[in-house]
Amino acid sequence: MLSSFSVLSVPRRGAARLAAATLVSTLAAAGVVAGAGPAAAEDTSGGQGGATATIGGLKTYGTAVIHGDGSDQEVSAGLFEMSVEGGGMLQTYCVDIQTPTQKDAKYHETPWSGTSLGANKDAGRIRWILQNSYPQVNDLAALAEKAGVRGGLTEQDAAAGTQVAIWRYSDDADVEAVDPQAERLADYLEDNARDLAEPAASLTLDPPAVSGRPGERLGPVTVHTNAGSATVVPPTDAAMSGVRIVDRKGRAVTSVADGTQVFFDVPDDAAADTAELTVQASTTVPVGRAFASESRSQTQILAGSSESTVAATATATWADEGAIPALSAAENCAEGGLDITAVNKGDEPFTFELMGTAHTIAAGESRTVTIPLQEDRPYDFVIQGPAGHEQRFAGVLDCRTQSSAAGDITTQTVAEPTRPATTGGTATDTNLAETGGSDETPLIAGLALALLAIGGVTLTIARRKNSSEHP
Repeated sequence: MLSSFSVLSVPRRGAARLAAATLVSTLAAAGVVAGAGPAAAEDTSGGQGGATATIGGLKTYGTAVIHGDGSDQEVSAGLFEMSVEGGGMLQTYCVDIQTPTQKDAKYHETPWSGTSLGANKDAGRIRWILQNSYPQVNDLAALAEKAGVRGGLTEQDAAAGTQVAIWRYSDDADVEAVDPQAERLADYLEDNARDLAEPAASLTLDPPAVSGRPGERLGPVTVHTNAGSATVVPPTDAAMSGVRIVDRKGRAVTSVADGTQVFFDVPDDAAADTAELTVQASTTVPVGRAFASESRSQTQILAGSSESTVAATATATWADEGAIPALSAAENCAEGGLDITAVNKGDEPFTFELMGTAHTIAAGESRTVTIPLQEDRPYDFVIQGPAGHEQRFAGVLDCRTQSSAAGDITTQTVAEPTRPATTGGTATDTNLAETGGSDETPLIAGLALALLAIGGVTLTIARRKNSSEHP
């Protein structure tokens, strides 16, 4: 017997909320959310764990000039600040010179493989620049002397020079700082940069999903963190379901450290269901970690961190019989898609369909399926598992800098800050760039997309009906 689970792929555009709302309402009214069950879809758009933060804008910056074909473009260059959910502050530089930063965009700590850095042979040199310049090196007199900068460096010079050096490696951009001191620093950093390895995540759980049968200890889930210790938050309904978080010997676990293994202890009489645990810690996020946004806002790379809250989650799924899938996903920029890993601990095959292709995971098998996606296009997949549980994977594939995709998008220009460009400074609400076009443009595009999607769903329904009437 084959257990089959269906998937609905819904394109989304954050800028067109009305279009998205229209589409969702229409789908709900039509009753076409495949396999909708009593359990709400679990949103795994956050991905790999670590810090989650909201960007606040450029804080310390100068000015740079991008040299293009027959024209020059002036941009602000410097440090952004982010506020971390749960407490903490981050300082970042951007690694995508031509993409605008959306005010108040939410970002997640992300492996390099899920960003343009994953395919960039010079990503390690960017990390060297971060570790050997401002703000990691905050003795500006010593930094100026080492770089051969006469007249010293201001914070604005140091931030602008560092950002320019990063852009030369992240975007292969012909860019220079307007201020001579900042330009001299940029040249020094570019010339001396050496390849360094990607830093480890602040906190992850591996694997992020496990499965099995009631009466078993499901796992192990291994904690990886640079924090001295972390707190385990058990499933929210643990008292009612009887699910406990334990070690290999069955002892309850409330605190963990790097390398600790934990298990979901599921009672014998537990009905088919799913549960989630959270591990939370306070630590400094390693310099060089990438941060990707939930919307199309330029990718950031970490330059400095205060003591910040980090978290990661893992899920467990169990059932007495049938397919028992554990599902997780990660963006794979090398392949231009989303890797969906399915581990089936059940006694029947697990089948799901994505983008017109069926994928079957045999009983006892583990397999990773790469779903090809279009650059800069939002994705939203919902896969239904046992007992009506739905696993949701949502995000935006952002694997290339706009410089590497020249011609795909119109170059954006700086609308802020309003102060004279040559002064540099600090600001609280500065975007690096603003998108051209009128306010109505994304809404019109979103509505068109929604109508197309609705048409596609209607076609799918019609085909199913015809197939059922004409076997």
